[in-house]
Amino acid sequence: MIEIVAKSSKETKKAGMALGQILGREPLSNKALVVALEGDLGSGKTTFIQGLAQGLKVKENILSPTFVIQKDFLLKLKNFKNLYHIDAYRLKNPEELLELGFKDLIKNPENLIVIEWADKIKKILPKNILKIEFTNLEKNKRKIIIYS
Repeated sequence: MIEIVAKSSKETKKAGMALGQILGREPLSNKALVVALEGDLGSGKTTFIQGLAQGLKVKENILSPTFVIQKDFLLKLKNFKNLYHIDAYRLKNPEELLELGFKDLIKNPENLIVIEWADKIKKILPKNILKIEFTNLEKNKRKIIIYS
């Protein structure tokens, strides 16, 4: 477990960037890597993902896919070829994500899948995930806990 206290959105983004750089060097496994983000509205999940994407050398602007559920980005890394940014906030049940091909996504070891509001789809997440919890402490201060 790693605990980070970010005192600004810039620090939250920096923490995400550091994780992105680490993940970009991780060896392939036999399945996709799922990063499950949990936390209240405004706790820094999207800001963290923006930094994570920067650390993975994604050039596109990262916005939360709240209304489209999923956005896809190509990666030019040895271990991951695709970044899937999923926002489960508007899903009524986990089965909605299964209808979008989630089972196929998690089978491919070249996929890095980052899910905001992952607690809403817990029952369909694979067992081995990287879980990150976000907690608002003060105005711009957040606690970020990374569980492996």
